[in-house]
Amino acid sequence: MVDHPTSSVLPAPSAPTASPDAIVIGAGPGGLAAAAALSRRGVRTLVLERSDAVAASWRGHYDRLHLHTTRRLSGLPGFAIPRAYGRWVGRDDVIRYLERYTAHHRIDVATGIEVSRIDRVDGVDRAGIAAGSSGGAGGRGGKGGSAGGGTWQLPATGGRLLTASVVVVATGTNHVPHVPDWPGRDGFSGELLHAAHYRNAEPYVGRDVLVVGVGNTGAEIAVDLIEAGAARVRIAVRTPPHILRRTTAGWPAQATGILCRRLPTAVVDRVAPYVERLSVPDLSAYGLARPTTGLYSRVRDDGAIPVQDVGLIDAIQARRVEPVAAVESFDGDKVVLADGSGISPEVVIAATGYRRGLEPLVGHLGVLDGNGRPVVHGPHTPPGAPGLYFTGFTNPISGMFRELAIDARRIARAAARTSRRP
Repeated sequence: MVDHPTSSVLPAPSAPTASPDAIVIGAGPGGLAAAAALSRRGVRTLVLERSDAVAASWRGHYDRLHLHTTRRLSGLPGFAIPRAYGRWVGRDDVIRYLERYTAHHRIDVATGIEVSRIDRVDGVDRAGIAAGSSGGAGGRGGKGGSAGGGTWQLPATGGRLLTASVVVVATGTNHVPHVPDWPGRDGFSGELLHAAHYRNAEPYVGRDVLVVGVGNTGAEIAVDLIEAGAARVRIAVRTPPHILRRTTAGWPAQATGILCRRLPTAVVDRVAPYVERLSVPDLSAYGLARPTTGLYSRVRDDGAIPVQDVGLIDAIQARRVEPVAAVESFDGDKVVLADGSGISPEVVIAATGYRRGLEPLVGHLGVLDGNGRPVVHGPHTPPGAPGLYFTGFTNPISGMFRELAIDARRIARAAARTSRRP
């Protein structure tokens, strides 16, 4: 049973209160870690969450999902993941952990509040804005203050106009599910869904399913389907992935990823093929060729981390999961593949990733690159945007939770200076 999250609700627009020093947008692991670290440095912090509970994205993930990183290396600042959750923490236990983390640090979380935009207001006293706005909210903790003559104001649901000298955007990479606009997609007579809407294999027992995308999500869903009794499972591959064993002789792949971050990309790219050949069989005869691109180059350039094997290798070797060419288009009940062949699955599950969806929030500030990613990350603020921080928008090879914890501490150190009174 999942414990109920600790949350606080913003006051009605007619009852404004003192503004917090910092506002964190998003009550996932990145936002909660940042809030805890800020509060420990005396920065009065409020977390805004558009859903009705913390850990919203984790609640929406498929049932069998586990962290691909070890429990010991995945704890957030100030509260370790309980040993009882095991080495590879399951989805429900991640949710329990984040709820307990919120309660342990007494983090103020206002749920059901969505921020539509972030604007910079320079040369205006922040307390005056809060008092004259249609609403505000306060958190626990230390001293408030302006950010050197400027502040951030955030229009939010319910007619509220929130203000703070520090804003941390932690809405995460899994924000807006993305399904490619394949020609003929809307006329497909079968069932088409994004992996974000997949929970378990029960609805697909005895059915012919095509999974599109061979990242960690697509690979695990394919294994889940075949283990639960889907009649046929194929997985469409555009670019062959790097596949690593989750552990080798007890040594977790995450630990290798941490070491890789300290090495030049070219060195990792040269060494990785030898490691892969020693630990992962050649699956070319089964339709999945070895990758030709460098392992760390793909992480750095495309954010494509290696697939952690949780049964895909065995399933392919047993010919229970069949790799096929990438999807090019749809034609009635057929899916046309890049090699010119056509197949007729009953169900297509698109494990085709997400969009960050930051443009409505901060696109007007000039803080995003051409791919919609923040131009800076962690403790750094974009040029012309003092007090604005981003966390959780990379896909690190060393483990997302670990890097979120590191980011949180660094952001808190930098933001504590911004939020103090002169």
